[in-house]
Amino acid sequence: MNTRQTKRQPTGGVRAPRGAGPRRPAAGGRAPERRPAAAAGGEAAPAALNPAGVGRALLTQAVQVLGEVLTFAHPADAVLSRHFRENHALGHRDRGFIAESVYGVLRRLRWLRALAGGQTTPRQLLLAWLARGEGWPQRYFDGLVSVSERDWLNGLRGHGAENISLGERADLPDWLLERLLADGDEEALLALAHSLNRPAPLDLRVNPLKMSRDELLARLRADGLQVEPGVLSPLAVRLNRKPALQKHPAFVDGSFEVQDQGSQLLAYLVQPRRGELVVDFCAGAGGKTLHLGALMRSTGRLYAFDVSERRLARLKPRMARAGLSNVHPVAIAHENDARVKRLAGKADRVLVDAPCSGLGTLRRNPDLKWRQTPESVAEMTAKQGAILAAAARLVRPGGRLVYATCSLLAEENDAVVDAFLAAHPEFREVDAGEVLARQDIPVAAGARLRLSPAEQDTDGFFAAVLERADAHA
Repeated sequence: MNTRQTKRQPTGGVRAPRGAGPRRPAAGGRAPERRPAAAAGGEAAPAALNPAGVGRALLTQAVQVLGEVLTFAHPADAVLSRHFRENHALGHRDRGFIAESVYGVLRRLRWLRALAGGQTTPRQLLLAWLARGEGWPQRYFDGLVSVSERDWLNGLRGHGAENISLGERADLPDWLLERLLADGDEEALLALAHSLNRPAPLDLRVNPLKMSRDELLARLRADGLQVEPGVLSPLAVRLNRKPALQKHPAFVDGSFEVQDQGSQLLAYLVQPRRGELVVDFCAGAGGKTLHLGALMRSTGRLYAFDVSERRLARLKPRMARAGLSNVHPVAIAHENDARVKRLAGKADRVLVDAPCSGLGTLRRNPDLKWRQTPESVAEMTAKQGAILAAAARLVRPGGRLVYATCSLLAEENDAVVDAFLAAHPEFREVDAGEVLARQDIPVAAGARLRLSPAEQDTDGFFAAVLERADAHA
């Protein structure tokens, strides 16, 4: 069912993208160490992008890719993947430079345009990012820029933050700024914006059918990787760097998957039990499906619905690798497909990880803030309401329905749930924080789960837990 852009899975393995995390492919680039992004209006730590080996030809190639990305005709990761396929002779370092440069400009696009004086070319934006965002000193540009560009960069370095607006400091379009600033707390908004401009860490989820978290930690540490247990999910492992893991034996044998800690919490809100009938209504490529199946210990029946056969096709080899035999992928035409209706009133648990704007994933997908519009969000909210209502019909009396998005916007989150509850008095809300607390998961969640990179260092997530009244109540 899921149609959102952020459901796309990495191409060719589990390497995280250039500073973007596991959901968007780096297409072969070398992942840099995680570091804080430049503060709004300030400078970054110098030379995170190594200037060694960067020549005019590579710089020109990065500018060309950036120019195509800035048309916003296609997602940034798709443009990068295609470019690297067409230029397969590029080495890891060159791919990393191109991809990191593109993502860096996308994260700080509005700020860079303000510094550079409004209308700018892709080349000027890239040079401005290297000088101000990456902190390259003038000597790094020797042999790369013209005399006039050198003079322009010198002037750019002296540009302060005196005339930078709130939207430029936050690097958000005005419409999104207004929605996130609804409570008038500029300090909280800037903290959120800065966190969204930092590359996401790399989280793994242990497959409990294969090994324990302690066993995976020991195995990865023995391989020289810097890892630590996740602080939110009982199955999470966090890496300090972003190595290529697609050939690691523990990945190949299904002992772990790449999954943000916030995303992992959704399965615990569903809280499936052995032998139950569970539905992942918008399964995509099945990251949450695999988690649900593991929590069910590969018993019962777990239906994975999606409108994309291509996404579901990616789920099947992952199921086999994970050792799951209880998952049944089903391609559907729409939320009211006959294959959906035949489960009416039969499901013990239903997860609706709804198609959404994806604005909670800007650390991984910075182009979304420039590609989404108020109109596209409005279209999405109508779809979300229809999907939630259709999924609710599957829930048996006494069963559970979980609605979730990776959006930060109230109209995709609270407004959808409130409208649903008003129209469906047979459902009541269950405190999400209490559901997690009963499973000894230490998340300071309220009645509805709200996660943000500023507070929990996860993607932005929202979830509400609903239960259908028992017929005998």
